[in-house]
Amino acid sequence: MLNQTHGSIKIFAGNASKKLAEAICNQLDLPLGQMEVSRFSDGETSVSIKETVRGCDVFIIQSMCSPTNENLMDLLIIIDAMKRASAGRITAVIPYFGYARQDRKARARDPISAKLVADLLQTAGVNRVLTMDLHSTQLQGFFNIPVDNLMGMPVLARHFSKGGIPQDMIIVSPDMGSVTRARALATKFNLPLAIIDKRRPKPNVMEVMNIIGDVKGKVCLMIDDMIDTAGTICQGAQAVVDNGAKEVIACCTHAVLSGPAIERLQNSVLSKVVVLDTIELPESKKIDKIEVVTISHLFAEAIERVYTDLPVSKLYE
Repeated sequence: MLNQTHGSIKIFAGNASKKLAEAICNQLDLPLGQMEVSRFSDGETSVSIKETVRGCDVFIIQSMCSPTNENLMDLLIIIDAMKRASAGRITAVIPYFGYARQDRKARARDPISAKLVADLLQTAGVNRVLTMDLHSTQLQGFFNIPVDNLMGMPVLARHFSKGGIPQDMIIVSPDMGSVTRARALATKFNLPLAIIDKRRPKPNVMEVMNIIGDVKGKVCLMIDDMIDTAGTICQGAQAVVDNGAKEVIACCTHAVLSGPAIERLQNSVLSKVVVLDTIELPESKKIDKIEVVTISHLFAEAIERVYTDLPVSKLYE
């Protein structure tokens, strides 16, 4: 049992993250809070909290994955219900933060939807946000409350370390935006780094241009923050194979896997795709190539540190 510093700790789960929430509660030796999130006949969200939360330190676990708008609205209404039930402190634990890619005006008259979502969460009554691998770290500045952005890369690194790192492995960044993440992994394993230079003519369409680095005869480990339609990762994998790579493995934090993603992964040259369980995969998306690694232990420790007012940054020291 956790040392009490605030009111009693209580953990609740939205419909998008039930399994992850149960695993986190098992790590902390705590029961999952009793709450029902359902739909009225017209489709509106209904939230019923089945136990008292008055004065409690409440953690609500809910990813903003597909159906994104439904899961976001559920989270907002849960937060509002907790606030009106006199919860002492409310932390939104959002393993996958939806709308994070809409963090700037790319074209005239574009919305900045990530800022809107941040405003909605704060207006609903959240006191703190705990998330993982935001698409852009500066998104934390959209909030006027504390935001803890956990890193998935160390969990992936630990997973690959267990099986031993091949001497002929090279870390590959699928685009320029993932170079920092790929470089950190390459440094950790003391491996060389390659970068795929690409041009994207329109959203979710990618054209590989050239590869910076020598991948011939190497086992390529590609790392990204998320795999959405899988176009970037599959075309990148094909590009390194065309340049002489003998095997390609992909890994990411968020398995969004929308649209043609599963078909593309299944038909790609990738031998394996390792993902974290920030998003719960339906049975239809569980293919042999995909290996899921849990991050329940990391979120459990982060929740414990937030509750006991210990620094979350120590998780990576």
